Amino acid sequence: MSKTASDPDPRTALAALAAARGDSLAALSAMLGRNPAYLQQYVRRGSPRVLGERDRRLLSAYLGVSEGVLGAPADRMAAFRIRKLDVVASAGPGAQVDGEIVLGTDTLDPGLARRLGLKDGQAAIIRVRGTSMEPGLFDGDHIVVDTADRTPRSKGGLYVIRIEDAVMVKRVVLSGRTLVATSDNRAAGRVPDGPIVVIGRVVWQMREPR
Repeated sequence: MSKTASDPDPRTALAALAAARGDSLAALSAMLGRNPAYLQQYVRRGSPRVLGERDRRLLSAYLGVSEGVLGAPADRMAAFRIRKLDVVASAGPGAQVDGEIVLGTDTLDPGLARRLGLKDGQAAIIRVRGTSMEPGLFDGDHIVVDTADRTPRSKGGLYVIRIEDAVMVKRVVLSGRTLVATSDNRAAGRVPDGPIVVIGRVVWQMREPR
């Protein structure tokens, strides 16, 4: 998940990302408040040599990539450590678990971690099992869970929850003073009855190749 030596250089990456979105470099330059030729000169002539911190931050947020992809210096890219839990967040009727076992840690790009609002020690990676949250989440996907966010709101969101001993990922909304959990797949079975304990909000997903 962090930048590797095989990744494209920042200029190539920026040009490819802009083309994929159908955005011109001139339009992106205007978004930054720069002259229309600013990013074209950066990509084609190497001037400026590196993007400024503000420009890089704005572009990474707009394009949905880490600042490392756009050339953030290594000393600003210390890896964000995140726990990998031995808990299968079922997208079906629920995985029975005795507890949460830490398998180890993985890393997230720190720029991405900042954009997601994650805090050290308050995030985890969990694997999804089942089909009840398709097409948003598929069996085998890995999700990043913000365990500091355990308060669903009236507009709802994706949360990892526990009902008795079953851990699952569901869409949870606050209806009055009651938490209501539902599946996205209309063909899915009914969510089990019982008090809902929120483990954390799903803030990112990593899809397995198919």
